[in-house]
Amino acid sequence: MFIKQLSVFIENREGRLDDVLAVLKKNDVNIVSLSLADTSDYGLLRLIVSDPKKGRDALKEEGFSAMLTDVLVIKLEHRTGRLQELLAKICNSSINIEYMYALSTGKDDASIVFKTSDLEKAVEVLIKENVGFFTDDDIKEIM
Repeated sequence: MFIKQLSVFIENREGRLDDVLAVLKKNDVNIVSLSLADTSDYGLLRLIVSDPKKGRDALKEEGFSAMLTDVLVIKLEHRTGRLQELLAKICNSSINIEYMYALSTGKDDASIVFKTSDLEKAVEVLIKENVGFFTDDDIKEIM
């Protein structure tokens, strides 16, 4: 039910994002979704990729700080207010949303990647709401 997200810390300087992407390309690791956040000193690149372990290992070999994190990727029907309804259920269950970003699937539904303070509990809440979850195989199908 959980998907491995590849997270990479990168210096805030020209060309470092390109360096990360070049390493992934060279190692045939396809990017499905990404989010980039920055501070004055560094950026945090979060990615859903075709082979998270291979990507992490390749980046580490090139001197990048990279790690894998479990995240949820949910399938969400396009309906006004649906995301708010689900997030309210999660928050009302005393679960914090640490971050989230969209995943483009090219299908009729929306897809959201998110990390919570308690992934197992979030799964329980979302199952009660009949939310679909992506698996590793679903991610590979998108590619």
